[in-house]
Amino acid sequence: MNGWAHHLIIAPILVPILACAILLFIDERSRVTKAMISLVATLLLCIIAFVLLRIESGPNDFEGVYLLGNWAAPFGIVLVLDGLSALMLMLSALLALAALIFSLARWHGMGAHYHSMFQLLLAGLNGAFLTGDLFNLFVFFEVMLAASYGLMLHGSGPLRVKAGMHYIAVNLVAALFFLIGVSLIYGTAGTLNVADLAARLPQIEPDRLMLLQAGAGVLGVAFLIKAGMWPLCFWLPTAYSAAAAPVAGIFAILSKLGIYVILRLTMLLFGEGPLAGFGATALLLGGLATLVFGIVGVLASQALGRLAGYSVLVSSGTLLMVLGINDGVVSSGALLYLVSSTFTIAAFFMLIELVERGQDAGANVLAVTMEAYGEGEDERFDEEQGVAMPGTMAILGTCFAMCAILLAGLPPLSGFIAKFAMLSAMMGASAIGVPPTAAVWTLIVLVILSGVASLIAMTRVGIRTFWSSLEGTVPRVLVIELVPVMFLLSLTLLLSIQAGPAMRYMDTTIRVLATPSNYINAVRDAYQVPSPGQNRGEGQH
Repeated sequence: MNGWAHHLIIAPILVPILACAILLFIDERSRVTKAMISLVATLLLCIIAFVLLRIESGPNDFEGVYLLGNWAAPFGIVLVLDGLSALMLMLSALLALAALIFSLARWHGMGAHYHSMFQLLLAGLNGAFLTGDLFNLFVFFEVMLAASYGLMLHGSGPLRVKAGMHYIAVNLVAALFFLIGVSLIYGTAGTLNVADLAARLPQIEPDRLMLLQAGAGVLGVAFLIKAGMWPLCFWLPTAYSAAAAPVAGIFAILSKLGIYVILRLTMLLFGEGPLAGFGATALLLGGLATLVFGIVGVLASQALGRLAGYSVLVSSGTLLMVLGINDGVVSSGALLYLVSSTFTIAAFFMLIELVERGQDAGANVLAVTMEAYGEGEDERFDEEQGVAMPGTMAILGTCFAMCAILLAGLPPLSGFIAKFAMLSAMMGASAIGVPPTAAVWTLIVLVILSGVASLIAMTRVGIRTFWSSLEGTVPRVLVIELVPVMFLLSLTLLLSIQAGPAMRYMDTTIRVLATPSNYINAVRDAYQVPSPGQNRGEGQH
């Protein structure tokens, strides 16, 4: 990666930071100006992420390494772009664009510094996806969390404030675990650069290796809290369902940050060598418990917000179990599932806010009570039959049906393709004479059950919301609110149409991740720009 394209690696961090700095100097009453600056920055971020993704999907299948300050690793700050980080940058940029446009209808004006915190969140997210060392991962993690605290409380209200306090407390504990884990790893290995750490692992003495394992385990807890692994996940459904709709939409990727870091460190540090397979059993069992808990929560949820929150846990549990199984072919399908489920859940959170405008707060609970006691049945027979559904409800109902199909994993959309890719990879082991293990069979059964549970829950809630609503009120919805939801759902449709190229990209990404030496050598051999007084010589980025 040479020339101007090389400097694009730092752009996903610089653009939102500069936008945030500019927004802080603009008065809060100039909402249109702030919104336009934030929107331009986010659009620019989408373009940059698309260019970086195109570069990574080209013939060269490895990273660009960016040395900040021109200091070589492991002494300087290193940013690393590969297929996985480029994918996550594109995912976060598209979600951010949809959530920001949705918020322009009314949410961005319901609190101070919304756009500043939004851009700061993107800077923390993108930095975490790009950084090549654990210390700066901690820094970007804290930047992201600080912005998410403000966004979680945006819009006020007692329920949101209460859930926000729980969210802040849990994530402060996660940050403390992160700091402790990083300290133990540095005290043992003497480095926090991930590539240098991977290279030093074989030379660490056995007694110190145990301390490093302890540090890695504590560090893992921090990201498992963020990923929502059971029993560390009880805060997530309540917090996400209480957040403002566009905030919940962008929060859909925060749990995937935990998955991303665990995948990165597992493949790089624990794929081979003295710590090969470290933590795999914990991920497998934790993912199993999370998936079961999410399935039960989906079936038990009566409110749409909590249904979406538990769908996040179903997604996290599935991905954690795949990480525990540690099979490259299955992981390729899991990456497609990660992208598809994140788009779907983000769209669902924003759709819920639109749908619930036509309902009373306790409408779903009241509907369940009436159904259980058989009240209101005679009145329903007297209602007028064959009334045409208003256009707004037809569009919302179509979007809701697409969300249901995607969450349940029904054909022909990307949710089905991703699950089919995972299941066929897991079942494919028997084609070469090696039957699937008990863990693989368990995951197969739970993935199918999670789809059935989502279908039942979404069908039940959809009927109550669109076909037998107690109020019959058509919500007032603006075009600027419908477009982001339809945009995210159209991306899942695009994933379905382009499933072949998408799966090839995922396969290449996993193949590169499974060869840690590529990453290590790229970081160690990263080219330093000669100073003016030195002979430039020759080299490549």
